[in-house]
Amino acid sequence: MNTIHLDSTSSADRVRNELSATLDLQRAAYYAHPVPSFGERRADLLKLQAFVRDNKEGLIEAVNADYGNRSRHETLFTEIFTVIDGVDHVLKHLKKWMRPQRRLVDLRNFFGARNRVLPQPLGVVGAIVPWNFPINLSFTGLIYTFAAGNRSMVKMSENSRHLAQFLIEKIPSSFPREKLAFFDETGGVGVEFSKLKFDHLLFTGSGQTGRAVMAAAAQNLCPVTLEMGGKSPAILCEDFPLQKAAERLLFVKLLNAGQICTTVDHLYLPKGKTAAFVALAKEIVSKRYPQLASPDFTSIIDERSFTRLTAALESAEAGGATLVQLIPGPRWDAASRKIAPHLVLNAPADSSLLTREIFGPILPLIEYSSLEEPIKAINSGARPLAFYPFSKDGQTIQTLLERVMSGGVSVNDCLFHVAQHDLPFGGVGESGMGHYHGFEGFATFSKMRPVFYQASFSALRLMWPPYGKFATKYLNFLTK
Repeated sequence: MNTIHLDSTSSADRVRNELSATLDLQRAAYYAHPVPSFGERRADLLKLQAFVRDNKEGLIEAVNADYGNRSRHETLFTEIFTVIDGVDHVLKHLKKWMRPQRRLVDLRNFFGARNRVLPQPLGVVGAIVPWNFPINLSFTGLIYTFAAGNRSMVKMSENSRHLAQFLIEKIPSSFPREKLAFFDETGGVGVEFSKLKFDHLLFTGSGQTGRAVMAAAAQNLCPVTLEMGGKSPAILCEDFPLQKAAERLLFVKLLNAGQICTTVDHLYLPKGKTAAFVALAKEIVSKRYPQLASPDFTSIIDERSFTRLTAALESAEAGGATLVQLIPGPRWDAASRKIAPHLVLNAPADSSLLTREIFGPILPLIEYSSLEEPIKAINSGARPLAFYPFSKDGQTIQTLLERVMSGGVSVNDCLFHVAQHDLPFGGVGESGMGHYHGFEGFATFSKMRPVFYQASFSALRLMWPPYGKFATKYLNFLTK
């Protein structure tokens, strides 16, 4: 087998040894062939795409087993299609991205010299992948890692055990271990993984874990791209149609049962519009998910998350909030780990629903009298990964874009800036650092290496010591 499976009996030393051995193997392969050609990179990308296509059903079944119930259509749309389409996008642009970039030369000093920026592979890229979109987030990272000519080690989540096992067993038929290796999380693997001397480390997950990963990587001065979450807000302005806003907001909010780092976490809406929004939400959601058992409605990933969310709802209600259940039947079902979609009105300011990322099918509504209120509220907290303003007025949108900083923005919809292959994706502040997707993804996993080619004659030769009158005149001329 070309990839390593770390079984549950592995000691810390065994984990370290196996991870280090894989890294040594990949780094040796990199040094033996540091700059793959366009044709080699294209072949790797096509193999990634073919793997997802050829193993589509197995991938869907593995993710479904990890969730308990993961909507088949959501997996096809958000994971399988996204990877296949992402490869197509990169292949259209890769040859251009790989070309050396010409840069201007200071002609006062260097006549006939040339400046170039050479995009070159870094070497070995590590990736720590979360459970919520495990195919998308592992393979999208690999698309840009391979496009840049690197090799990769990927550590899957403890909540993706079925998928991890599937990938560990199947990937070697497409990629040798010195090119790509997947690892399961069986306890302690992530800690040791983040300590490895990668040439770059991509992490997607919670802020708490991201801090630990960054601290470990810092010991090796390993550069990191951190993609974390936060409380991404939406602001509904007075002029935007309520029906259209509700349809769009609720589609994204309930996709993957709200378990998306860029989903709308809470909604600010004009004072007096709550009742109309609630009525529309009940109508829209009950048509999309007639009952809690609907196969189109995804389960919460594990018991701990299920308990956290149900406790948050009960705590908010006990504190005076009004819970609005949007489909008939039970509020939730512990056996299937499904929670009915809820709106929350008048949540206490100190409730967990308003103070920490929700990551579930729960949408608090917050009324405002002037736009200054949500602007100040958002700016008083950590900068979110995404921001969703809804308005038909261009000046209003521009004002919100200038006043509210976030990782990314979708105007008059939610989430879809992430699905645009040519837009960079990344957080800001506590929601992350660095970018991938698009050219920025290629650049993240490349060394954009500056190279100066000296001409046959350099004007600086006239500046060699001992400094004389010419040097004095020339420097006075340059600095006047």
